[in-house]
Amino acid sequence: MEATSAESFLQGKVLFIDKPLEWTSFDVVNKIRKSLRHTFGIQKIKVGHAGTLDPLATGLVIICTGKATKQIIQYQDLEKTYEAKIRFGATTPSFDLETAVDETFPWEHISMEMIKAALEEFTGELSQLPPLYSAKSVDGKRAYDMARKGKKVDLKPQQVTIHQLEVLSFEPPDLSLRVTCSKGTYIRSLARDLGSYLKSGGHLAGLRRTRIGPYSIDQAISLDNFLKNLNLL
Repeated sequence: MEATSAESFLQGKVLFIDKPLEWTSFDVVNKIRKSLRHTFGIQKIKVGHAGTLDPLATGLVIICTGKATKQIIQYQDLEKTYEAKIRFGATTPSFDLETAVDETFPWEHISMEMIKAALEEFTGELSQLPPLYSAKSVDGKRAYDMARKGKKVDLKPQQVTIHQLEVLSFEPPDLSLRVTCSKGTYIRSLARDLGSYLKSGGHLAGLRRTRIGPYSIDQAISLDNFLKNLNLL
């Protein structure tokens, strides 16, 4: 990371961060904001992210500081690419590993031919129901807060576009995919829907965001390295 100053962060910087596992996107924003304030003695600085990643996902998060926060929506609108591991044979309430398995299903009948046929059905414009355990706002409250409290959550399907689905590996019951999609697409919902389509169950067992528009994870720095470099200025 290039040597920089408080003024440069206030004027606006765009940071490419490799989000660590079990951190929320807001955790990353909050950590960077506090570190900038501490390092440079800044009382107030705007910091925001351009697209949420679930706590159990890793990969590219774009962080904007200062005046660059005005650009956030431009990055949010870009298509995203993920590497996802989908596990057939079981479902969870959160559609990933955040919650325990609630139902099991046979998966031995699933073949590569069936998967390829299914992926064709899930490529293009889709009506997708977001997970109950999501950051969607319902009556001013986050859906995941309501779901964790056992309250009823009424989410509506939303239109998304999946541009490309590429099989990386199939080691039953696990399927690894590269997914290129529009903003607002939930890969957890894709995992659930694929499992159902294949007459089984499915949930997300791993997720990494590798690209946002033209920006690659190869351009990103780990949060730890960013903070270490910041303290060396």
